[in-house]
Amino acid sequence: MPLGPRIRKMFGPYEHQIGEVYRSLFLDIDAFVDRMLIWKPTAARILEVGCGEGAVTERLNSKFPGASITAIDVSPRVGRLYRGSAHGVQFLRCTAEEIAAGRPGEYDLVVLADVLHHVPVELRTGLLDAIKTALAPRGVFVFKDWERTSTPVHWLGYASDRWLTGDRIQYMSRVEMREHLTQSFGAAALVAEARVPPWRNNIATLVQP
Repeated sequence: MPLGPRIRKMFGPYEHQIGEVYRSLFLDIDAFVDRMLIWKPTAARILEVGCGEGAVTERLNSKFPGASITAIDVSPRVGRLYRGSAHGVQFLRCTAEEIAAGRPGEYDLVVLADVLHHVPVELRTGLLDAIKTALAPRGVFVFKDWERTSTPVHWLGYASDRWLTGDRIQYMSRVEMREHLTQSFGAAALVAEARVPPWRNNIATLVQP
């Protein structure tokens, strides 16, 4: 088991609260979801790819009331710390490719946040292509990842991600992120970009195929 789950287990009933504080050191999730609301004020069917234990899912459920949310991850811990409403929220242990095959063109908002740097480089295009297939006509894709820089906070983020998850992560520069997105969606589909607090390393991109 990676180091992170073993450490969090020690927190017992306070695991959720401590996890929230820890994540806020690197990303203001509320600010991120507020940015989504600016880009996509309404969404009826949302797919969150790589939802982890449900932190972003909680905010999506709160800020898109009435939306049907499908949150997926390959981890057996999918949605484990989710504390939002159960109404309209479905957690599945599966891949984006499986969703694309079974539910093509279904989602008007797809979210991929801080996931791609965990995915081996040779598998990234397949993941993004699956997201494109899952998008409904006129649907939007919000991509967010941590930019590789030479700053101390980047290396702190790298150390945290690498040793707590156990994954062999490979962060991208801003240019590399855009190259990956362009390969699957085309350059014209990358219509907006924003930096998300508290660090400029957090880059969110609005993709409209």
